[in-house]
Amino acid sequence: MLSLETDRLVLRAPVPEDAETLAPTYADPEVMRYVGDGRALTRAETERSVRRMIERWEADGFGLFTTVRKEDGAVIGRVGLLVWNTDTWEPTTRAQGAEVPTEVEVGYTLGRDFWGQGYATEAAGAVRDYALGGLGAERLIALIIHGNTASENVARKLGLEYERDIMLGRRDAQLFALDT
Repeated sequence: MLSLETDRLVLRAPVPEDAETLAPTYADPEVMRYVGDGRALTRAETERSVRRMIERWEADGFGLFTTVRKEDGAVIGRVGLLVWNTDTWEPTTRAQGAEVPTEVEVGYTLGRDFWGQGYATEAAGAVRDYALGGLGAERLIALIIHGNTASENVARKLGLEYERDIMLGRRDAQLFALDT
């Protein structure tokens, strides 16, 4: 399976055991405030989330990477690519999205202990470069819930620019885009 490396991080395909190490991150209300519907997840919901990550890898050959710090092997979060159906703004796969318009998002969620250290920019930059070079993507987006200025800053550092507002579920979000 595909993995990416940066100076400080290894980004690898998810495995079921990642639910155990990601559960504290997904259970943190502050981390999850801007993810999904904005609520923390139970351990069972985290396990389902990791299963969906694995299924998307199986369907598309890419997805959200489990992100591991090299110095100590700590799982710091997940960073990677998500395919969205732009008619509904629901996650999909490339195969499912063959009949509908889609966008590919660079997404990033890190545990709170790892914020403010440049990890999100470092990991998402590697994912962006892989998408543009390895997958031949011509456009990438980031969907950011209003108020998440830290994620906006990461998107801008990656070269994405604000394009428009959208509704992501029941939440107001901003779509940032990078066109090559």
